[in-house]
Amino acid sequence: MFLPSINPRQITPPNREIHGVMGTENITRMSEDLYVELENSAIREMFPQDMRASAQKSATYFVSLLGGPPLYQQRYGNPMMRARHMPFPIDQAARDIWLACFERVLDDAPARYQFPPEHLEGFRDFLRDFSSWMMNTESTLVEKEI
Repeated sequence: MFLPSINPRQITPPNREIHGVMGTENITRMSEDLYVELENSAIREMFPQDMRASAQKSATYFVSLLGGPPLYQQRYGNPMMRARHMPFPIDQAARDIWLACFERVLDDAPARYQFPPEHLEGFRDFLRDFSSWMMNTESTLVEKEI
């Protein structure tokens, strides 16, 4: 099993005031837009057929993470995100594709989702570190493009 070099205890979570500015609806729309990007990406096969359901589940995680009600925990239990991602071979290339998809969504996040601009860089830092922690495979045989 591949273990990334990042220490999960050193990952700085995003500011929990974000939900108060964005609200659940905007966070959900942001998640839905992320899944549209992922649906058209080279890592599409890693996701279930029903991308809308996956986007909704992901939205509950981000709502909770960004300071909203603990929707993910109420519906699915403890997030344990690394363990939940173990069935999928996530290498550096897959992680980079996922992160690039999220970056495209964040490009206009303040205007589209009322994402507070002062917290955007911290959120990007979190996503970079979090996605590194999700890596569980050193490499795959197939090269992927971003």
